[in-house]
Amino acid sequence: MTRDIKFLPGVGPQRAAILNKELGVYSFQDLLYCFPYKYVDRSRIYSIRELEGSMPYIQLKGEILSFETAGEGRQRRLIAHFSDGTGVVDLIWFQGLKYVLSKYKVRQQYVVFGRPSVFNGRINIAHPDIDLAEEVNFSTMGLQPYYSTTEKMKRSMLNSHAIEKMVKNIIQQLQTPLPETLSSTIISVNHLMPLTEALMNVHFPANAEILRRAQYRLKFEDLLYIQLNILRYAKDRQRKYRGYVFQKVGAIFNTFYATHLPFELTNAQKRVLKEIRRDLGSGRQMNRLLQGDVGSGKTLVALMSMLIALDNGFQTCMMAPTEILASQHYDTILQLTSGLGIRVELLTGSIKGKRREAILNGLLTGDVHILIGTHAVIEDTVNFASLGLVVIDEQHRFGVAQRARLWAKSAQPPHVLVMTATPIPRTLAMTLYGDLDVSVIDELPPGRKPIATIHQFDSQRAYMYRSIRQQIAEGRQIYIVYPLIKESEKIDLKNLEEGYQHIREVFPDCAVCMVHGRMKPAEKEEQMQRFVSGEAQIMVATTVIEVGVNVPNASVMVIENAERFGLSQLHQLRGRVGRGADQSYCILVTGYKLAEDSRKRLEIMVRTNDGFEIAEADLKLRGPGDLEGTQQSGVAFDLKIANLAQDGQLLQYVRDVAQTVIDTDPDGTLPENEVLWRQLKALRKTNVNWAAIS
Repeated sequence: MTRDIKFLPGVGPQRAAILNKELGVYSFQDLLYCFPYKYVDRSRIYSIRELEGSMPYIQLKGEILSFETAGEGRQRRLIAHFSDGTGVVDLIWFQGLKYVLSKYKVRQQYVVFGRPSVFNGRINIAHPDIDLAEEVNFSTMGLQPYYSTTEKMKRSMLNSHAIEKMVKNIIQQLQTPLPETLSSTIISVNHLMPLTEALMNVHFPANAEILRRAQYRLKFEDLLYIQLNILRYAKDRQRKYRGYVFQKVGAIFNTFYATHLPFELTNAQKRVLKEIRRDLGSGRQMNRLLQGDVGSGKTLVALMSMLIALDNGFQTCMMAPTEILASQHYDTILQLTSGLGIRVELLTGSIKGKRREAILNGLLTGDVHILIGTHAVIEDTVNFASLGLVVIDEQHRFGVAQRARLWAKSAQPPHVLVMTATPIPRTLAMTLYGDLDVSVIDELPPGRKPIATIHQFDSQRAYMYRSIRQQIAEGRQIYIVYPLIKESEKIDLKNLEEGYQHIREVFPDCAVCMVHGRMKPAEKEEQMQRFVSGEAQIMVATTVIEVGVNVPNASVMVIENAERFGLSQLHQLRGRVGRGADQSYCILVTGYKLAEDSRKRLEIMVRTNDGFEIAEADLKLRGPGDLEGTQQSGVAFDLKIANLAQDGQLLQYVRDVAQTVIDTDPDGTLPENEVLWRQLKALRKTNVNWAAIS
């Protein structure tokens, strides 16, 4: 099965190069693991007189009466008049005309398969699949597989039918069953199909039930190895890495709790703090994910965790993905710890010279207690006297290797608290962050009102502007966000600038500032400060304000062309308002013409403020590969057939199976599991211990 795909009959070097590039197929085995994306029932033969233009895929048996060509240049097409005795249909090709004429003969019996349509009152089938009738065994036809292909592949006649024939060829060459990739115990206990049988039946199933069983076996395996990888590393980490023991909650924490709390902690914050406190005193290294919706009070929990480290004689560090967010955290923590005798410093790329030198010296002597910064904190020149706890905010924005460098700045691994305001669906959390303990802050601080979300069409602007004027008259501030998507950046920038001019004309008595990603950092900071200070009442911006701008006085978020944003991004933007006690609003502005997916997204946003419900919906609409952060998570999403949006229940079950394997065979020495560890080693793309640096 490891033979080069070019040696498969009908492939050769040229087609092999296309399969390499377009599908990542290099060997026979790679092609066997390219699974169909849909199936069509081929067991029924229709007669031409039954056909209608609106039918899905159908199958006919008959002969070609004659060929003719029509049109000129790019419009040139080949037409075959095909009959089964009950009528005539036109088979049409727009490409590969010479190939078709050389391959198919008049008065020869064929089986034709395709989707019928009507043109000029005649039924036709464009680019049908055609097989010699004598080679088709209808009793074994069952469900026909359909494979994903690209335009480049189709130009080389590598369509779905061609892939199907190649796969059939490989399966026919199998003399003996393929080596099993699961243990006999797992196969028998879970009533799974053997591997070879599953692969044959996922490509060429006789019926829907056999297909379901074949897919179940392959999905089970897909998910099992991801979970085995995560859980084995997590177990190794627990055994290898002892954590600093923070034995006490001392004077700094208690003074802060008694006199500095900005508001009473919610029950969710108290619960999460207890979980963190237990980890910090356990003697094992904490590796905890703190999830909480925008404005739920994660930063306060992170700070109180840092104070426990300080009480035990350790320094702490918080890393944020942008200067804006790092500065935001610095200002917040400086304000909250005022009067406690704690030295808090900010380290970003723009801090240079004597100030930078003073910070670096303070870290080495232990005088700097809390360091907050961007990726500048992982530079080689930054060293600590005793780093005991690391907090990483919006961790999906950092590459794995970047986090590893921070993690390595201590003789013994520091405790790690990872924060995210991007709610992660449960199935994704089990996979992306499966080795971390998860804490969730699932309630907002007291006094916060849910944000009212409204969908408005372009034609309702006059009404919207009246509402905005009313809010400004009451002393509130407004965000107006435009999309800025790289592919069309120039057009988007033009839209943003025109929008800025338009808003200045509509609100001549208001100060309006503008922020976008192509501005110089100093210019951007100056504009941000105008809004933060209250000097500007309206900020026109792109998504650079998605994280890191905290203006409690801002009460309205207007999102222009809202259909161009993903659910997660819309939710993040909405979270910029509603940070004070006043009622806040999010207005989603679109045109009338909306795609079905866009309509669904907007309906979900209007219906709920629950970030976790939104994240689950996002996963279903977009799939896991598109969700923010999955590309550099440390877990390769190399799922061949499983789907995290649909297979959540199976994932939970498979995780329990994997956990049992790890618990009963922690050293990987039991003979019955040898096949599992061998397969895991073959699948693992890297030897880096991802779990230890999450």
